Parts: sequence; C-alpha cells; structure tokens
Amino acid sequence: MKTFIYADKFFLNSGVKGAGYLDVTDGIFGTYTKEKPEGAKIIDQTGKWIAPGLVDTHIHGYKNHDVMDNDADGIKVMSEALLSCGVTSFLPTTLTSSKERLKDVAETIGKVYQDVDGAKIQGIYFEGPFFTEEHKGAQNPSYFGDPDLDTFHEWQEASGGLIKKIALAPERKGVKEFVKTVTDEGVVVSLGHSNGTLEEAQEAVEAGASVFVHAYNGMRGLNHREPGMVGALLTLQHVFSELICDGHHVHPQAAEVLMEKAGHDHVALITDCMMAGGMPDGNYNLGEFPVVVKEGTARLDSGNLAGSILKLKEAIKNVVDWDIATPEQAIMMASYVPAVSCKIDDKCGMIAEGRAADFIVLEPNMDLVATYLDGVERYHA
Repeated sequence: MKTFIYADKFFLNSGVKGAGYLDVTDGIFGTYTKEKPEGAKIIDQTGKWIAPGLVDTHIHGYKNHDVMDNDADGIKVMSEALLSCGVTSFLPTTLTSSKERLKDVAETIGKVYQDVDGAKIQGIYFEGPFFTEEHKGAQNPSYFGDPDLDTFHEWQEASGGLIKKIALAPERKGVKEFVKTVTDEGVVVSLGHSNGTLEEAQEAVEAGASVFVHAYNGMRGLNHREPGMVGALLTLQHVFSELICDGHHVHPQAAEVLMEKAGHDHVALITDCMMAGGMPDGNYNLGEFPVVVKEGTARLDSGNLAGSILKLKEAIKNVVDWDIATPEQAIMMASYVPAVSCKIDDKCGMIAEGRAADFIVLEPNMDLVATYLDGVERYHA
C-alpha cells in the first residue's frame, strides 16, 4: 500500500508548497499532490510543516562522544542521538592531531560508517592540521604543518575514500598545488584557522578552495586596509561560508551581514558541536583540551570558545527568531546548502522524487516535532 504524509506546508526542492500529500512509500520520496490519494495510508501531520532532514557538515561530537576518541561505538551513539536534533546526515569532523591518530580515526569511520542506525555518515571532514597559530582556537598548534599530499592520500586511503572536505590556512606553503590536486580528486577544501590576507585567500579560491570555516571565528578579521579572511568571505564569488548561529560565536547582525552579502544560498549553518552537546553543564574535553561548559557555551581555560553545544534544530529556529532569514531560507541553509557545499547533495539535503525519505516535521514556530529516516519516524519530541 502506498503511504503519503499530509501536512500544511512542504519545503520541496522545487519550492514551498501548501497543504497536500507527499508520497513516502517504502522509504523513498515520491510525488507531491494536493489531492487526497485514494486507498493509501495517510500519516496525518495537520498543522505541521515537512522539511528535508538537516545536514550537519561540521560536528566534532555529541552525547559525551568525540570523533577523536576513535571509538566506533561512540560514532554510533552520535549518529542515533543526532536524530533528536533534526539531523539525518552528517560529516564526523576531526581535530588537529598527530598524523597517526588522524589515520586511525579515518580508518575507524571508514569501517563503521555504513553500520550506524541513526543520522547517516556522508563522509569525513578533516578540520586541520594544516593551520597557523595566530587563530588556532581549540586546535593544537604542535601538530600544525604545511599541506602534504602524501600524508593526505594516506588518510584518504585509510578512510576508504570517505574524506569529503579538508580545512587549511591559505598562507601555508604549498597550498596552491595541494588545493588544486585534492579538488581535482573531488575533495572540498575549506579555509580557516588562519591569519591569511585577502590575496592569500583569493589565490586559494582560484586554485579550487570553496568554503570558509565557521565564518568570523578563527580567522583574520575585516580591516579597511587589509580585508583579511573575513573580507575574503564577504567579497569573493562562488564560495560558501559555514556559520554557527548559537548567539555566542557570531552576533545576529554580523550573521545578517554575511547572509545579505553572500546570499542565503551560500551560507551553510553548522554546529561545530563538541562532545558536551546534549549533555549537562560541566567539564569535558575537545580533542586534547579540557573545556568548561556553562551558560550555553563551551570554553577553554583561556576563556576562548571551544566548539559549541548547539543543535542544528536550534540554529534554524534562531535565524528565524532573529528575523534574518525566512523559514524557507533557514531550512535551505541547514540542509541543501551544506550538502551542496560539500558535494554530497546527490545523497542528502532535499526532498526530491527517488531520494531516501529523510525528513523532519516542524511546528510553524520552527520547533522540531519529529525526525523520519527512510520514511520511518525515529524521533518524536
């Protein structure tokens, strides 16, 4: 028997549609229709909205587990728990560490990624270690170095080809050759944790880099004589910017400036969440560093922010509540745009015929009601 979901509004790949019925038979999206289908099972979500499952392309941990723990069971816990955040696809994200540790982590995720039962692993994001010290954030500078293709290919081989994105600082030596080579291999290069100039960022973008890591954070700020990394992400064309909208990392008005300048279709909402996400306040670790979580933030002993405890479902609500995005724009920035920016939009990020029926149910105030994976309700608020 065919199964349809009824709701007041649908955020489809082709645009927003009003009340109607969406085919979700056998875990696959079919067509949308305004007319009630005869003889079909109807999942009634009257008064609710249906949107694509959210895609978190920059997340280090959740529910007391960290990607750098190199623990297959911890990855599985993260996957299951992320359904409560509205996330149905994600990129487990590493931190700067030793070459050997990163290789081990890549291998572990490569072995386990098809065995997770919750949010689907669509690849790995290597955040580092080719950074510079001035804006190191919670990255360990003792492991920093220049981009090395042989090393990257070792990691990629260990992962089974699962690394989809790698971040680096554009002012390091050998960036141009590295960026051109890995982008030709289908890997996205992002720029961050950098004191780079506009010119250095521009050279990396011209070589193929296409994303800026957590905009405004961990990078040289905008100055009227040297626009820096922030100036680069605000002015360069055909690039995406990750953005953490928890109200702590970026002021809402600064977020609005980026959205207005780059366009909502070039801003990817991320969490940069660490292991304390979904946990009580207290003492945790981000990679090798102790972190204190209280009052909605995660901070190092120095007081600097260390990742976040943001849930992606909160980010889409925040940008709407701050009146800097419409619901349609908010959902796009947390599903389609992240997927496109990491070249995984063939797997996730939209409601389209023939795709896996991964979607969320929202109240009109943007609160999450339920998360469906392959057409099956897996989380209910």
